Amino acid sequence: MKITDVETYLLQYELPHAIGPSTMLYPYRTTLLVKISSDEGLVGWGETAPIGAAQLLIEQQFAPALIGQNPLDHRRLWRQLWGPNFGNPLAVAAVDIALHDLRGKALNLSLAELYGGRLRDQVPVYASAMNYTEGVDPEEQYPEEAAGLVARGFRALKMRLGGLPIPHDLAAATAVREAVGPDVLLMADGNGAYSLSKAIQVGRGLEALDFYWFEEPLPQPDYAAYEILTDKLDIAIAAGEALGSRGAFKEVLTRHAMDIIQPDVSLCGGFAECLFIAEMGRLWGVPSMPHCWGGAVVVAATLHLLSLLPDASWARTTETPMLELDTYENPFRDKLVTAPAKVEDGFVTVPTGPGLGIEIVEEVIERYRIG
Repeated sequence: MKITDVETYLLQYELPHAIGPSTMLYPYRTTLLVKISSDEGLVGWGETAPIGAAQLLIEQQFAPALIGQNPLDHRRLWRQLWGPNFGNPLAVAAVDIALHDLRGKALNLSLAELYGGRLRDQVPVYASAMNYTEGVDPEEQYPEEAAGLVARGFRALKMRLGGLPIPHDLAAATAVREAVGPDVLLMADGNGAYSLSKAIQVGRGLEALDFYWFEEPLPQPDYAAYEILTDKLDIAIAAGEALGSRGAFKEVLTRHAMDIIQPDVSLCGGFAECLFIAEMGRLWGVPSMPHCWGGAVVVAATLHLLSLLPDASWARTTETPMLELDTYENPFRDKLVTAPAKVEDGFVTVPTGPGLGIEIVEEVIERYRIG
């Protein structure tokens, strides 16, 4: 088998209302897809965030290097991708996912089966929800949204904090806890909104509300001072979505800068790298809850990854890796594939077909393509 073509598709969808975390409100959803075709008629699909010239790198550097190669030579190709890219893990991740999809189809094996078989057929899911919405008070929006998500079958929910004064944000968090009761897992994502002292203040407020984790409270570069948060706070500190390699994760693990690591299969060099990072975290007793904010390709790859990750311990009651599922309007998640991820009683079923186990609707790509 030989690779005959590598194509990229930049997609954009205008949201009905601007939403976002503490740092910004955005009016669009965007994503970058990669399609790798072979001379046997099989294709593989990958996806990443369209950041940092990833599309240009794939088109000008990776495509010429991959065409004519055997997609089954995965380890050699993955190493080759890192050579000319000046450390762009997003571009590598998109191509890597597509190569995994193509290799699985060629061997008639799912991604999970390529790595020895899944540990679970269903993955618990949490709603990545409660974004700030333009012109809406989160103290009114968040509890109503949370109650609706619980009615849909979610048993774990994450909200955005940091965009308003601390008393206002904590009031919204309190209203959510009151709306969903004590048995629903709650998490908060600060998206780098806080100084160290303010992060500690908010963390203690979330502890009083029995939140599970406090995500990315400090700005990201090098995740400086995060080890102070893990020392000062009882609530778990979750972070790492911005890290792009196993070396970067090893550095924060040795500092005990995170209680939960969040590698992203579409941002940190691809499927095998993300699996390596999760397994490495176990050496420090740190569970992995992968970050997932993308379309159907990223969701499918993350589901396969989660099916391979063991629980945090051998105990009868322990922490099971969860899928982060964005609940806001996104056709690249809900319309791009014939059978999008479906939440049932707090779980999503892992695809079983070859490769990613999804079927792309290419008409959707053409409808939203801008580049």
